[in-house]
Amino acid sequence: MKIKGNWETKEVWLDGKLLSPLKSQEIVNHSPDGFNWSYCGSGCSQLALAILLEVYDKETAIKNYQEFKFDVISTLPPSNFEINLILKQIK
Repeated sequence: MKIKGNWETKEVWLDGKLLSPLKSQEIVNHSPDGFNWSYCGSGCSQLALAILLEVYDKETAIKNYQEFKFDVISTLPPSNFEINLILKQIK
């Protein structure tokens, strides 16, 4: 999976598709302003949940997004980024 982010606009693409915060905000609205990364705050929680909702079922995404935020989203640089990520099987 390829994840790309634009620091200035806070837009994030997942495998070339622009990711919207709306689906994840309907479940938990951590950040009305949308996504962010490189720290452990609300925008990072929103991004982590949004990504996992695209990859896993809702229950699995909700159960694991905080750990994903700490392990991956918070470690991204405070700038534009592009990473290839292989997600492990989680339950």
